[in-house]
Amino acid sequence: MSDAPAPRTPTRAPEQPTPPESAVRRALARARDGKTLDPGEAATLLHARGEHLASLLAHAGRVRDAGLAAARRPGVITYSRKVFIPLTRLCRDRCGYCTFATVPGRLERPFLSPDEVLAIARQGAALGCKEALFTLGDRPEDRWRQARDWLEASGYGDTLSYVRAMAIRVLEETGLLPHLNPGVLTWQDFQRLKPVAPSMGMMLETTAARLFTEPGGPHYGSPDKDPAVRLRVLEDAGRSAVPFTTGILIGIGETMAERADSIFAIRKVAQEYGGIQEAIVQNFRAKPDTRMRGVPDADLDDLAATIAVARLILGPSARIQAPPNLIGDAYRLILAAGIDDWGGVSPLTPDHVNPERPWPQIDDLARRTEAAGMVLRERLTIYPPYIREPWLDPRLAGHVAALADPASGLARDGALPLARPWQEPDGGWGEAAGRTDLHVTIDTTGRTADRRDDFGEVYGDWAAVAARIDPAARADPPARSVAPPRLRAEVAAALRSAEKNPAGITDGQALALLGADGPELEALAALADAVRRDAVGDDITYVVTRNINFTNVCYTGCRFCAFAQRRTDADAYTLSLGQVGDRAAEAWQAGATEVCMQGGIHPDLPGTAYFDIAAEVKGRYPDLHVHAFSAMEVANGAARTGLGVREWLERARQAGVDSLPGTAAEILDDDVRWVLTKGKLPASAWIEVITTAHGLGIPTTATMMYGHVDTPAHWVGHLRVIRGIQERTGGFTEFVLLPFVHANAPIYLAGLARPGPTRRENRAVHALSRLLLHGAISNIQCSWVKLTGEVCRDVLRGGANDIGGTLMEETISRMAGSEQGSYKTISDMAAMVAPLGRPLRQRTTLYGHPTAERLAASAASDGVCASVRAGRTPLPLAQG
Repeated sequence: MSDAPAPRTPTRAPEQPTPPESAVRRALARARDGKTLDPGEAATLLHARGEHLASLLAHAGRVRDAGLAAARRPGVITYSRKVFIPLTRLCRDRCGYCTFATVPGRLERPFLSPDEVLAIARQGAALGCKEALFTLGDRPEDRWRQARDWLEASGYGDTLSYVRAMAIRVLEETGLLPHLNPGVLTWQDFQRLKPVAPSMGMMLETTAARLFTEPGGPHYGSPDKDPAVRLRVLEDAGRSAVPFTTGILIGIGETMAERADSIFAIRKVAQEYGGIQEAIVQNFRAKPDTRMRGVPDADLDDLAATIAVARLILGPSARIQAPPNLIGDAYRLILAAGIDDWGGVSPLTPDHVNPERPWPQIDDLARRTEAAGMVLRERLTIYPPYIREPWLDPRLAGHVAALADPASGLARDGALPLARPWQEPDGGWGEAAGRTDLHVTIDTTGRTADRRDDFGEVYGDWAAVAARIDPAARADPPARSVAPPRLRAEVAAALRSAEKNPAGITDGQALALLGADGPELEALAALADAVRRDAVGDDITYVVTRNINFTNVCYTGCRFCAFAQRRTDADAYTLSLGQVGDRAAEAWQAGATEVCMQGGIHPDLPGTAYFDIAAEVKGRYPDLHVHAFSAMEVANGAARTGLGVREWLERARQAGVDSLPGTAAEILDDDVRWVLTKGKLPASAWIEVITTAHGLGIPTTATMMYGHVDTPAHWVGHLRVIRGIQERTGGFTEFVLLPFVHANAPIYLAGLARPGPTRRENRAVHALSRLLLHGAISNIQCSWVKLTGEVCRDVLRGGANDIGGTLMEETISRMAGSEQGSYKTISDMAAMVAPLGRPLRQRTTLYGHPTAERLAASAASDGVCASVRAGRTPLPLAQG
């Protein structure tokens, strides 16, 4: 990006006609009656002045008071006693109103040193502060060489690595709670920073894109002020269960309609994810030496009207803040407008963003609040409703508990921050807990309930999720009363093209084939089977393996997953390290060549636990292939250890990981992913993990879960992505198709997903996968766990060549409602494929041939360990 100065003429708001008196009265009447306002009515009320403003404030005040009463804090206005840590004033953006950001020549050094950070934090702690507000410019290293050089010389890969390190030191050496404002963050960034900060924030400011795109706009030339980017940050914070502060900045050139739109945008994110812990309404104040120095300040009536409208739109449970140092003496007016929080107030440090506006003294703030009939109470940086899992990381629970009142969740009277260690929970892997026999009892007694206890909360707002779904995916595909008697022209043309060049067909032709039925489907299957025969021969392969799902405790919020449980749910469990090793031992004795290990994203799980798990197995049986950890687990481990993905994978390989499962892919299209899951990694992160593994020589599988809220077009797109990766890396060993199992899936129970793919769709998508991946991925696997034996034979006649593994304990699909059992013996597999008349061959993970010793051991056990086949386990059942 060029460092040339941005245009100096600020954008002015377009002329805005005053709404008719009748429109204002109608909108006020709706507000009075508690009716939902639409954006037009909200924009109308933003114009309210005089007696209309007084009425508006009264309506908003009643809503605020009802919310405080419901929160059991009637009349309580909060604030946070904080110190302001301006970690760096360098920024890659050029906002027209900002005096915080500066240039390297005006600074002694690009960043505060660790000693400077800790000096501020220690002084604040001595004064009774409990929050350390880290404020800094967005990614200054992208613009300023001096920032890059300082970070490199100090041993940090980027600004966020330094933020993370300083947050840990503040926690450990002062006990202050970090609140991080580092600007625009990605999903991956939230994973890195959540373990070190109870809350984070970033002002949305405005959704008015023209203020970003038009020369002269306040955000022109500032890449991080794109409203679409900032809204994505708010969503990623919610997906990551990060308590998040955001808000709007008024008077920077936006229209009333644009201002209303910004408030509605915040409401939408708050409703869908529940993570907006407070919304700030901040008024623009012009500053000298900025491009907008001549723009009039937003007047206080305008601010009051905006706060009131925000209260009406965001509702009684929203926490709404206005900074007290920007309102002059208008405390009573702003309180009447409906705020319930004054934000952070420091007895030590200035407001570095508004240095010309000093903080009020806290005693004075209390008097002014009481004069308006309210009482001032101190809170923490994390609001009370979020002091729990999954919002608060366990690494921070002790720090927060030391300062929080156990009854209200606000700051405890007289509490002072004290240094305490920040570390991985319990220092490492924990003990066994819960229903550790689930892998066998799932087939006997089943699951305790069809859903986890926090069903209504952990997945976000179901109505908001429904609005994201492609209408074409909301219903079952139309049923045909009679299959086409002959090939339709478009299907025949697609088959002719596929016969000449299977992988070269167009997306349109691929979609035509996915719609094949009757004779069309038989022709497609026959073609795919011929391609399969040419590519891999007639052998049907399988592997003797054991799944070891080491925990099912998870708060990621995958809406398709019936396996994940809260730690207190009846079906929750966590294996000890010894139990993992013992199950691997049973697998080895049964002739396994592989263990496949995956688990939930347990809040207590240290990032190094994955290394311990792999080492436990590899240390006992060096020749047992460790196929372990999905891309989500890799991303989680990397975030929790502070390592990059590459470095984490190198450590995992050293610990014993031989290959990765390609699960967590679902559908590699974020429009579908953000319906399927609240917090799992985006498609780009999955691709990063997988391609990095391939670059290190670690092979992976590839998967696709289909038949839920997706369409055939998504399947084609997914297959294109998988082939593209394979052409670049060559690291996929197989492509595994995973039909959606619906029965206990939360998104199905919520009425939003189809009941899985049809038999016709299963046949078509397996066949198409063989064609589109021809010449790239040789092995196409069907999942006996999710398909009946009859459908497995269908797809084996239509392009598939592999039936997966004996598994020994398949709990994930069984918890979702699969009726195919949790294991198959070698004899079971042989019986299933016998009608096809093709050879059945045991393979290794990488499609090699097992040793004679392994073949003999697996033949003796029939591919499944005795404890599982007997429906019991010698491992102790720990109660937790």
